[in-house]
Amino acid sequence: MTTRSATARQRPDHRQLLPRPRLIEGRPSGASGIRWDRIGRFVVLGVCLLVVLLYARPLAAIWSARGEAATRKTELTKLQRENAALTGRVEALKNPAALEREARSLGMVKPGEKAYVIKGLPDSP
Repeated sequence: MTTRSATARQRPDHRQLLPRPRLIEGRPSGASGIRWDRIGRFVVLGVCLLVVLLYARPLAAIWSARGEAATRKTELTKLQRENAALTGRVEALKNPAALEREARSLGMVKPGEKAYVIKGLPDSP
């Protein structure tokens, strides 16, 4: 038993080697001035804001592209209807009687015919 107590006395206590912390007014002992939990929250918030800002411009471009596509689709539908109407008219004008009727409505006459203009007639409904 004596050997044990002798070795315990020879080995210095680890608490004796460290200096005692000084107490700073207004803070509990051992507390540093940095609030790491708050800094972590701000860092996470900053990263989230950065991600949102990086996605904002592409999302705006996609949104405007969708509007542009809808406009172009409406225009395409209108042009397809107009094309179908003009194609039908071309087919109708391939008939010689329809072609002659259209030419006469424009005021044209056949060779050898005389054109007469009558003024003062009431408009026909």
